[in-house]
Amino acid sequence: MEKSKQEQWSSKIGFILAAAGSAIGLGAIWKFPYIAGTNGGGVFFLIFILFTLFFGVPMLFSEFIIGRNTQKDAITAYKTIAPKTPWYLVGVIGVISSFILLSFYSVVGGWIISYTIRSFTGALSGLTNEQYENLFSSIISNPFEPLLAQFVFLALTIFVVQGGIQNGIEKANKIMMPSLFILFIILVIRSLTLEGASEGIKFFLMPNLDEINSETFIMALGQSFFALSIGNSVMVTYASYLSKQESLPRSVSSIVSLNLLISFLAGLAIFPAVFALGFQPNSGPSLVFIIFPAVFEQLSFGGFFLAAFLILLLFATLTSAFSILEIIVATISKGEAAKRKKSAWIAGLLVFIVGIPSALSYGVLGNFTPLFNKTIFDLADYFVSNIALPFGALLIALFVGLKIPKHVLKDELLRSSSMSTKLFSLWYWSIRFVVPVGIIIVFLHALGLIDG
Repeated sequence: MEKSKQEQWSSKIGFILAAAGSAIGLGAIWKFPYIAGTNGGGVFFLIFILFTLFFGVPMLFSEFIIGRNTQKDAITAYKTIAPKTPWYLVGVIGVISSFILLSFYSVVGGWIISYTIRSFTGALSGLTNEQYENLFSSIISNPFEPLLAQFVFLALTIFVVQGGIQNGIEKANKIMMPSLFILFIILVIRSLTLEGASEGIKFFLMPNLDEINSETFIMALGQSFFALSIGNSVMVTYASYLSKQESLPRSVSSIVSLNLLISFLAGLAIFPAVFALGFQPNSGPSLVFIIFPAVFEQLSFGGFFLAAFLILLLFATLTSAFSILEIIVATISKGEAAKRKKSAWIAGLLVFIVGIPSALSYGVLGNFTPLFNKTIFDLADYFVSNIALPFGALLIALFVGLKIPKHVLKDELLRSSSMSTKLFSLWYWSIRFVVPVGIIIVFLHALGLIDG
């Protein structure tokens, strides 16, 4: 009976695009450029790639195995594998961190909606670089617009998620993701042909080892998990809808490749333009909202392309939001289709309420910095990206290595795939020893407890 209630992706490409959409979103397009810009550019990109390959890939396999093996939501999956133990708390931590993540992520989604509307009214055309900076400041400091835009963004997310896996999330991703890539390539070409772009290319692709510090490592690790949507059991939930006949290695390689590609394109779109147009690469969260309009201003029919790009950026942001809300909805509804709509609206409205302080962090609450001189928005971002996701990943790695029998792991990874037993053994050794020890070392390094 329960099996009939469990939805599934209609195709492998549908799952890959949905998972890639979850991974790509704002993690690669909005967050990666400004995190890289504030952490040394090229050296950050290099460490990010290494962490993605050595930590992100094994972790993605792990979450996929847990989800597909159990076909359950994030919390129930851990209960199924390790009944009558506290391991289910790994899923609880994932759901809570997803809740906090969506509470500030939806704020940025609201900013994109504000920009998209302005692109159609012509309010983003013909401005100077300074005016683009002032416009962004005026939007995020307004006490009403960020809240209204955040609510609209969450309402769109709820509308799709309530439609289910095939008719909601999968159908939306099949349209949104290919379109985004096409416009991104146009943006990269224009950015690279701006006068003075070479300095930006050098900043992004030529690592300067002198820029490395303890913060670089923890930020790169957090970004590698944030960008792949791992560490909070989102991919456990997505994989629970995956057919047993699909190849996990092929799915992982496709998702990771797409993620690294879009991060690379984001860097090529942003940093050459940053230097060519006289901006600072360490401008923070505002970077994308100032640079992209300024670059499109340099294009023929720039207003049209900017509007189209903002729509697709909104799509990419939504595809990530779908996955984050889905883990919460799946947990509440326990996979029962009849409960999905009600669960989606309850979860979405609660996220909006919790996200109100983040939405006001650059306006009414701009001077409220309760910890580490960070606003509530920045605190939520830092907590999820650099504490909750790596800690969640550590627990998931320990869970897979300690609680799932080796023969079960081998069966899941080798089924319907050409993965060799040697590669499986390498992954198994990595998830049991390399990933946990590596995450612990990065944490200790970031806390200043070890040097090097």
